[in-house]
Amino acid sequence: MGVERGAQAARARALAVLRIRSRALAVALLPAAVAVVLLAGRFSGHLGGSGWEIAPWIVTGVALIVLLAAAGVAVVVARARPAVSPTVPIAEDTAPDLYRMVRDLADRLDVPVPSAIALTPDCDSWLEDRTHPAHGPPRRSADALSGLLGIRGRPASRHQRAPVAPVLVVGSPFLWWMRVGELRAVLAPVVAGTGPSAHPDIAAARRFVRGLDAAVAVTSAPSHGPLTRPVLGGVRWVARLLLRSCRGHAEEMERGVAAAASERAQAVDYGLRIVAQEQVGLAYAGWDRLLTRVALPAWRMGRWPSRLDAGVVAALTELSRRDRLAEGFASRLGERPACDLLEEPGVVDQAASLLAARLFHGGPARPGPDWAPVGWHEYPDEVVDRKWRTDAARLHRVLNSLGVHHPTRPMPHPTHRPAPEAAGPTLERVLEYLTVVPAGGPGDGAPTGEGAHGDGTGASDAVGGPGHPAPGAGVPCAEESGAVDDEEGAVAGVRTAVLVAGLSAESEREETAVATTPGGGTGQGAGDRPVWDAALLPLFPLQPPRTGRELLVDHVTAMVCCAAMDTAGAAPGLDWLDGPSLMIKGERAVDLAPRVLALVERGDPVPLRTWLHHLGVRTEKPVRLV
Repeated sequence: MGVERGAQAARARALAVLRIRSRALAVALLPAAVAVVLLAGRFSGHLGGSGWEIAPWIVTGVALIVLLAAAGVAVVVARARPAVSPTVPIAEDTAPDLYRMVRDLADRLDVPVPSAIALTPDCDSWLEDRTHPAHGPPRRSADALSGLLGIRGRPASRHQRAPVAPVLVVGSPFLWWMRVGELRAVLAPVVAGTGPSAHPDIAAARRFVRGLDAAVAVTSAPSHGPLTRPVLGGVRWVARLLLRSCRGHAEEMERGVAAAASERAQAVDYGLRIVAQEQVGLAYAGWDRLLTRVALPAWRMGRWPSRLDAGVVAALTELSRRDRLAEGFASRLGERPACDLLEEPGVVDQAASLLAARLFHGGPARPGPDWAPVGWHEYPDEVVDRKWRTDAARLHRVLNSLGVHHPTRPMPHPTHRPAPEAAGPTLERVLEYLTVVPAGGPGDGAPTGEGAHGDGTGASDAVGGPGHPAPGAGVPCAEESGAVDDEEGAVAGVRTAVLVAGLSAESEREETAVATTPGGGTGQGAGDRPVWDAALLPLFPLQPPRTGRELLVDHVTAMVCCAAMDTAGAAPGLDWLDGPSLMIKGERAVDLAPRVLALVERGDPVPLRTWLHHLGVRTEKPVRLV
């Protein structure tokens, strides 16, 4: 009963959309009809007088202008190419089991079978109609015009091709994370939508709305010349007017279609659908974490992980383990995964991973010297290590441009004069620049570090340890303490701002150089047909631009990790949920971030120096950079 109500509501709204199309046609034909009446009256003698002799010709001229304008609008709408989602097509011979499952599901729901299956690198599934004339063989202009205006031609013969069902687009993370039964339950309401899509009125209404939307997009492109821009502006005005008129009806039509499909799918694996919906939310959380924490650093380095969908399984498994859900997922993972429905899941995963890089980052369409795939076993050395050393090199270039000198290392014997450290990149240089000495320390607030103290204990000993005054120093009152804190914060803020400005400018120059490198690709789908505008990439950016503090924290952390790897035996690692991580004796360093924040935000090096001293990191030793 619910299915019939939803279908009837969808058909009623589709008829409302088609009535708007008919009214637009009537408005375009109205001047012509008036001209015909006037001409008939003029030549039959029913209309006389001097005024009636010229009126039919004026109205005829207006009618011709209106008909030409309507024909131009109709041609633009008919030839405009509706937006097509960028997907990875899956041929039936590469996934026969998947096609068989979808056909069985459609037969059980008593709906048409989707015409094809494609994958999208996102946690979503939908039906997409790709039967617009612009996506198929070219038609004659008269046929396109009559089809748009609703003029019925001769009936189709039995030899002509039947209407093509929409394409089923499936989220690729679902195939790798879900089990076969769960995927079937998730796709049931989506496949059920092919039933309403096959109705002639709903299909015609959808084609009309998609054509108008495509016409607005085409006429709004900034690449048109000064002569065609006014003409296309008029077409855009008419298309937007029609879209505004049928927007509410189109929305209600789609709601009715969704309601009818959902009601029809209630009888298919209802209990399993509840469990599957929980897996949808979990897959989305793990997929988003994998893209932002793991894939994005690689994309910024010119590398794209070639097994993103396989990585989402590892990320979700780790997330389940940390949330103490491993026992429930252990039995579930023993079932057959949905990716087994593919003949070559590795090839499909690689294609989906490259498409994800295009959509979320805007990388080139094909692999190249500066856009190479990377496997998970190569990720720590090829991405993490290179990222840290590149960021550390950028940090030292900015320090060089600011005229920051290398620190001096005191010799063991007090009679020896300190010799300058080799002009190499050292962590001590960064620590000294960012350190703000409290009042009463050496140098009246000048930066200090291990190079300023012969025992190598850092700034904490200069003030009697963290939070304590140095021996013999007077304890300031509360007002003086507040003034000192404000002064220290101002000094730290100025130095941080100067360094952040240099890092931001350097990063922007490098990103601009990469963006203008030729050979970036234009994003092609099957054949030579572009499926999106490369100038608009990335279509779905993962993160907003990093703030200045985040940029500086990333670079200081990279320098600390480089020093730990080169002097203390640490190693780069990959955490499936947090991305690049520093591995110390096989364990992930989880307490580094707050110590770096203390240095960057407050100019306090004590927590970080204590951490480095405990690990045996030599801050005065030069590190290897890229």
